[in-house]
Amino acid sequence: MNQDKPLAERIRPNSLEDYIGQPSILHENSMIRRALKTGLLPSFILWGPPGVGKTSLANLISNELDRPFYTLSAIASGVKDVREVIQKAGEKHLFRGKSPILFIDEIHRFNKGQQDSLLGAVERGDITLIGATTENPSFEVIPALLSRCQVFTLDPFGEKELKELIHHAIEKDPWLNALKPKVEEWDALLRLSGGDGRKLLNLFELIVSHFQEEGEVVVTNARVKSISPEKLARYDKTGDQHYDIISAFIKSIRGSDVQASLYWLARMIEGGEDVKFIARRLIISASEDIGLANPTALVMANACFEAVERIGWPESRIILSQTTIYLASSAKSNSAYKAIGEAQSIVKQTRDLPVPNHLKNAPTKLMKDLGHGKDYKYSHDFPGNFVKQEFLPEDLKKTVVYRPAENDRERQIHRYLSSLWGDSYFS
Repeated sequence: MNQDKPLAERIRPNSLEDYIGQPSILHENSMIRRALKTGLLPSFILWGPPGVGKTSLANLISNELDRPFYTLSAIASGVKDVREVIQKAGEKHLFRGKSPILFIDEIHRFNKGQQDSLLGAVERGDITLIGATTENPSFEVIPALLSRCQVFTLDPFGEKELKELIHHAIEKDPWLNALKPKVEEWDALLRLSGGDGRKLLNLFELIVSHFQEEGEVVVTNARVKSISPEKLARYDKTGDQHYDIISAFIKSIRGSDVQASLYWLARMIEGGEDVKFIARRLIISASEDIGLANPTALVMANACFEAVERIGWPESRIILSQTTIYLASSAKSNSAYKAIGEAQSIVKQTRDLPVPNHLKNAPTKLMKDLGHGKDYKYSHDFPGNFVKQEFLPEDLKKTVVYRPAENDRERQIHRYLSSLWGDSYFS
């Protein structure tokens, strides 16, 4: 191989027409397309898995608008670096009149102080911020910064996009175009890429370079595996195995198998999984699968998330282990999960039923004159802080969405609510 740059870098698109994928955010009437036509580009965050074109899209937008472009990596940059770039960008803005673009890769790795340092420049318009993240911005970006940015979700690459990338590379890259490699079997190549376009291209380049001395280069499953057999057994944080293993982990907790739960946890730890991703899944499990059978499970899982966020690897594995054992060995109930699903289904079917008059807010005299709040009974004015009255819309009287499950805690709930409403309350 006689190329200085990796294949993924050599064939970065030069225009939006060459850009592969993401039709949901780049169709003709999309906000990004309209912004490029008007030149009025808001700050935004690109959220999606690795290797789906976040950096390429940021570069293309900068080129289309002919704006100064600065880039920072959240892994290597501190507050000082951010302030220096903002100062340079502000000076460019002053003299050129065009707001420079600051692209921050892996913005989720910035701590609160680093993200705070961006606020003033974004708010003043000294820079247009484009952040890229593989993590949910709602969890990883501070609210003040998130409120000043649009969020665009990039879809994972499917088989169609991945194959298109390979065909595009063979056509556009001079080295590959001269060799004209043929892909006879795709399965191993696509599976090892894990949906990551960059990984796919770099793996493809490695395979072609290895077999180019044999004359015609033909890519087969066997050849792919012969180049990197160890990768087949490795945990892939971004591919199918990522989702399969977290699925096995959650199902083991749901099935009250402590041993299996710890095994799958260890697989994720050894694979370098994001500690906060695991902790978030534990929070979901605590509510979805344990719920009211043991409400303390949610408290425990939340405490786990806060603790591992502060501590990080490797010590956080102990906290994850403790929480996993607690959840797996806890009584289980999905009654809350089923109840909100049933309630949502009813809302979708009945849409916007009117709020009964006695439950309406009545902050003004006019609203009171219209009968808002009339005949409402204040529960605390009655014995036991309870009085029977209707709280559902007229058309939904006697509707049941929550049914207590068969566990000690929810039997208590059943007894308590039945003592207030009568035995027919859950039927």
